[in-house]
Amino acid sequence: MDFLLAILTNSDALLHSTLVAAAPLLLAALGETLVQRAGVINIGLEGILLVGAFAGMATCYAIGSPVVGVCAGALGGLLLVLLFAGLTVGFSADQIVVGVSLNLLAVGITGVLYRGIFGVTGQALQVTTFLPVSIPLLSTIPVLGPALFQHTGLVYFAVTLVPLFTFFLFRIRAGLQLQAVGEHPHAAETLGISVRKVRILALGVEGVLGGIAGSYLSLAYSNTFIEGMSAGRGFIALAIVIFGRWTPTGVLWGALFFGAATALQFHLQALGSAVPYQFVLMLPYLLTLLVLVLPKAHISAPAALGEPYTRE
Repeated sequence: MDFLLAILTNSDALLHSTLVAAAPLLLAALGETLVQRAGVINIGLEGILLVGAFAGMATCYAIGSPVVGVCAGALGGLLLVLLFAGLTVGFSADQIVVGVSLNLLAVGITGVLYRGIFGVTGQALQVTTFLPVSIPLLSTIPVLGPALFQHTGLVYFAVTLVPLFTFFLFRIRAGLQLQAVGEHPHAAETLGISVRKVRILALGVEGVLGGIAGSYLSLAYSNTFIEGMSAGRGFIALAIVIFGRWTPTGVLWGALFFGAATALQFHLQALGSAVPYQFVLMLPYLLTLLVLVLPKAHISAPAALGEPYTRE
């Protein structure tokens, strides 16, 4: 009863919070979708978000511009993913091992730099954050207007990428070539497609989007940086890619579902509900496992996913 009451009495606020929580997951998961479609799995996405969050906050703190902060976050994510690309694509290192190492490296680097620059406590740092942008006319629609059309520009940016990525993957030649690399890299190479180039470019896009997602956490979701503030969102993005069956539209629904679980647990705590918020957070993961095990919902990952490519 409390569960339904929380949804019905706070539907507009819950929907707004869902989009706010889903935006960084969507950005990160779209980048990972592109990468996995090319045959690479990067579990270092968690580290990319963390580096993006720190780079965005530190730059905004120094310059005072959240836009420049987001650019710095994107650059930080790009630099980290290029390290991953060099080791996995360039030297055929194990993608899982390198991804784990990337996460540990990000935790260490951001922690050391944060404490070195701002001190152990950071003195409750606060930076200039993005302000919501209301869409004319649409934002005045009762209930749905404030919930859907009064967000920061990064939320609109994340949602806009979904149709763009769909068009790219399934309608553009370059997108079809990227999928060919993830399915049959040796066959793609014989057709003149550079497997390494495609994978590095895909990783580059993921690094930029992951860095933007991280800077969103420190510049739009909150207005500060906390060590480890990515809080597992990189791993959630990996689950969303599977949940969404490696399609941008599916990833959007997955991000919204996980975002709704996050928003709902905050509302339940605020209402003092008897429903444990951990149960709500657990639901998306349970559904992801259910999707994987149901015979009729069989999912085929890209055939060459996770396999290093060596040119014959």
